[in-house]
Amino acid sequence: MINILKRFFDFCGKENKKKFYTALVLGVVYAMLEAVKIPAILLLLEGAINQKLTGNLILTCLGMLVASLAAAAIVKYRMTMLQCEAGYYTTSGKRIEIAEHMRYLPMGYFNKNSLGQITNVTTNTMEQMADVATRVVMMTTQGILTTAIITIMLLCFDVRIGVIAVIGMIIFFFTNSFLQKRSKALAPRKAASDETVVEKVLEYVQGIAEVRSYNMVGSSSKELNDAIEENRNINTTMELKLVPLMQVQNLILKLMGVVMIMTSSYFYLAGSMSLQNCIGMIICSFLVFESLGSAGNFSTLLRVVDLGVSRVEEVMKLKEMDIDGKEITPENYDIDVKNVDFYYDENQNMHTKIIDNVSVHIPEKTVTAIVGPSGGGKTTLCHLISRFWDVSSGSISLGGEDVKNYSMDSLMKNFSFVFQNVYLFEDTIANNIRFGRPDASMEQVMEAAKAACCHDFIMRLPNGYETVIGEGGASLSGGEKQRISIARAIMKDAPIIILDEATANVDPENEKDLMTAIDALTKEKTLLMIAHRLKTVEHANQILVLDQGRIVQQGKHQELIEQTGIYRNFIMERKEAVGWKL
Repeated sequence: MINILKRFFDFCGKENKKKFYTALVLGVVYAMLEAVKIPAILLLLEGAINQKLTGNLILTCLGMLVASLAAAAIVKYRMTMLQCEAGYYTTSGKRIEIAEHMRYLPMGYFNKNSLGQITNVTTNTMEQMADVATRVVMMTTQGILTTAIITIMLLCFDVRIGVIAVIGMIIFFFTNSFLQKRSKALAPRKAASDETVVEKVLEYVQGIAEVRSYNMVGSSSKELNDAIEENRNINTTMELKLVPLMQVQNLILKLMGVVMIMTSSYFYLAGSMSLQNCIGMIICSFLVFESLGSAGNFSTLLRVVDLGVSRVEEVMKLKEMDIDGKEITPENYDIDVKNVDFYYDENQNMHTKIIDNVSVHIPEKTVTAIVGPSGGGKTTLCHLISRFWDVSSGSISLGGEDVKNYSMDSLMKNFSFVFQNVYLFEDTIANNIRFGRPDASMEQVMEAAKAACCHDFIMRLPNGYETVIGEGGASLSGGEKQRISIARAIMKDAPIIILDEATANVDPENEKDLMTAIDALTKEKTLLMIAHRLKTVEHANQILVLDQGRIVQQGKHQELIEQTGIYRNFIMERKEAVGWKL
């Protein structure tokens, strides 16, 4: 128990740890103020029994009680506020730390780990740390401190009864250790089940359109129902296995209170304890273990807290890419890829080799089109160039400088991306465009929107540029989202543009505007584009044909069309598709 509390305090960081420790000191003061009730009650009893109960004595004892209660209320308020502040500041800070840490993780991490896992750590786990952890720490530490202070006071009044209280605490902690072991065994199952439920709910909600379209309600919801049922079972199991031990724990404390009452009565009858002390010890028997019982019940959640700390630390220990480079402004924007290999796993299994000995020179202010079969490595090559991943071997340089020598932020300044699947944030359209330059004025936003051919449809929206769009841009069409994405890239004005099949899913009505927007975006830029449409590749300065991670053909359109190979087949298939009629 103590080790878990210490680990949690260390997890909270220096400032928040200081707040928790201050709260613990205040907890000792609070326990002492609570214990003041005992001498006040004993003084009243002594006065009553010896018939020396005077007005001054009553006022003195009443003053002690009122003063201790008032001071205890103030101390408890401050103690609670410190613990709550420390808990909430810790979780908000950790969320930011996790977000910053994830910025510099290889993109491969996000392929291996589902959205449910990431969401669970940043939401459920952190909520538990803010709410459950703080309450558990408050109740557990305060219960132990209060019982310890009252026990010390009992030892001062009567060592014999104090020793019984100490024995009660020892038996309590012995029983609690069994409770902790059982909780430790069940907590990982509960955490894994919580994570699975989050994952399956997200998966179900995100795929609801397909579920309804193909009438897959029964089969698609089975996994979700199974996850929910498993979560219900593990929670029920925890209750069934932990509650009996909690009851045994509380029963032991009650029985020790009974032992204190019987022993005090025996000592009084034997003449070795005064009546007022006997009555006082009997009253104390109801007070001494009250807080410890609550602490014991809450202590079952300490393992959940400990597991939460472990989950967050697992994420924070994930190896970041080496981002401590220099702030470099390249002299030119030539890109050189030299003998690059890339594997998705660190063991470099041949089955996971995605890029195989690729070398290419991309001069600045030229257009390079990348084509090839699905799974050939097109997107991966672009991600390596922009350092979404680090190469397994070989090198990639920008302006003659290895991309690893750049700090991540200074490297990213040189790239803008327009992906096939655009993500827009649940915010105003203006702020979504400003994402490329947060300090841009409204005039600059409108200028970028006009260049991207989206000003007209924005002005038709209810609140124009201040219209709040749904999460992911759900309230806009595919073409509209693409053009806003291009406006965002225009706003950033990076010298290198990567288009990842940006026109693949665009309807014919939007294609003309989209191509105009792309022309505005890519003017006087270095352009890399992954494309499946003839008109977007035939005027490129060079075309790379990737298959199974290798460049199998390279040249201009006219050169490649005369060669037998993948590119010629690619073009002929596109021409046949365009000429096909019903």
